[in-house]
Amino acid sequence: MANAVGVAGEHDGFMRRAVHRLSSSDAQIEAEDLQQISRDVGATTICDCHCGEVVTLCGPLRSVTLRPATGLPALEAELYDGSGRVTIVWLGRRRIAGVEPGRGIVVTGRLSEVDGRTIMFNPQYSLKPAAVAS
Repeated sequence: MANAVGVAGEHDGFMRRAVHRLSSSDAQIEAEDLQQISRDVGATTICDCHCGEVVTLCGPLRSVTLRPATGLPALEAELYDGSGRVTIVWLGRRRIAGVEPGRGIVVTGRLSEVDGRTIMFNPQYSLKPAAVAS
C-alpha cells in the first residue's frame, strides 16, 4: 500500500510540473532552468547575493564588450542566471579565448556595486559548454 501512495505522489508531482511548464512563458521556464543549473553546480543565485560577498555564480554570458576605461582596456560580460544579472569585468584584457555571448561560465569573486550596477572584477572562472548554462 505504501508503494501505491508513493507512485501516486510521484504522478501528482509530475502532473503539477507539467501543467506549470505548459502554463509558463518561455522566459520564465528558461529562468527557472538556469537557476536550477546554478544550484546543481553549487553556485549561489544572483538574487541571493549581496555586495561585498565572495560568491560563485553560474550562467550564460548574454553579452561581451570591450570598454576602454581611462586608457586601460576592460573586457565586460553580462552573466544572467535566471534570477538576475551581474557585469563581469576583466581589467587589462582585450579578449579572453572562449569568453563569448552564449557561452556558459562559472565565476568566483567579490561583488561590488558601481553606479548602481552589480559588478565582479577579475574573477576566477571556468568556461562551460553553452548547452550546460542555457
